[in-house]
Amino acid sequence: MHRPPVLDMTPEGEFRDPPRPSGLNAVLAGTSRIALLIALVAGGLLLVALAIFFIGLLLPVVIGAALVASVSMWWRRRRLRRMGIEPGPLFVVVRR
Repeated sequence: MHRPPVLDMTPEGEFRDPPRPSGLNAVLAGTSRIALLIALVAGGLLLVALAIFFIGLLLPVVIGAALVASVSMWWRRRRLRRMGIEPGPLFVVVRR
């Protein structure tokens, strides 16, 4: 015959001894730790993939802007040479 569990409690209503964990609880705790580690690694890889994706999107924009700037500076130096002015070192002036 199965004996009912004995509840050993203090007068304040707290248990005297913490409950003993079962074998299933230990297995589930280990499994949840592994699952959390896998989720963190996958999240990190996702962030790296997103960063590479956005860098890939911005790379053509940077190359295009550099190409436009270099052609613009080349054209200005060419115009100065045609006017008979030898261009010195290249200076960029930003107007506000």
